[in-house]
Amino acid sequence: MPIPVNHTKPVRTTAKLHAFNQLQQWIIDGTLQPDEKLNDIELAQALGVSRTPIRESLQLLESQGFVTMQPGRATQVTPVEKEDINNLLPPLAVLQALAAELASPNMDEEVLSLLEDKNREFSEALQAKEFTTALRVDEEFHQLIVDTANNPYIHSMVEMLQAHVRRLFYYEKIVLREYSVEQHQNLIRAFREKNTKELAEVMRANWIYTIEEF
Repeated sequence: MPIPVNHTKPVRTTAKLHAFNQLQQWIIDGTLQPDEKLNDIELAQALGVSRTPIRESLQLLESQGFVTMQPGRATQVTPVEKEDINNLLPPLAVLQALAAELASPNMDEEVLSLLEDKNREFSEALQAKEFTTALRVDEEFHQLIVDTANNPYIHSMVEMLQAHVRRLFYYEKIVLREYSVEQHQNLIRAFREKNTKELAEVMRANWIYTIEEF
């Protein structure tokens, strides 16, 4: 089980959180391959932590569908199922639409300016065909809205679903389209106009159209 040794080791975080974040990232980007068996001793050595936070992280990853654990046998990375896009995006679209509605009363000019900056950065990444960067910036754009909604339950559910979507983007090479830039602009305009109905409609469409593209 090859494990990178040059990864960043963040400070001011618990061993469990550090292990969870790193393992999830390795699963998402393919460092840890689908169906690969995981050895908690090797993972603990690679991350510089004890086996306890590794085991706790693997249990959390199992609850989120990233690994399967068979006591006494093996812990394995779950396979990537192309069809999961049909299960992931509809609930994510609904949650993002709700987040937009909840964020609307709290949306100020400072956040709107940040959204505009992110959308410009997103557009530039698409034009340069830097699709991994585009995906990251698109997530940052939507995260600003989720953060402004200020609902911890939406935040945690979106975070988990988004991680699975990110994994599919890596494996299936899903390419974001320029049409998303226009949708983002419509969202910003609807926020300025306090048009919650349009916000929800545009936000849902922004996520669902990816299924059609896919």
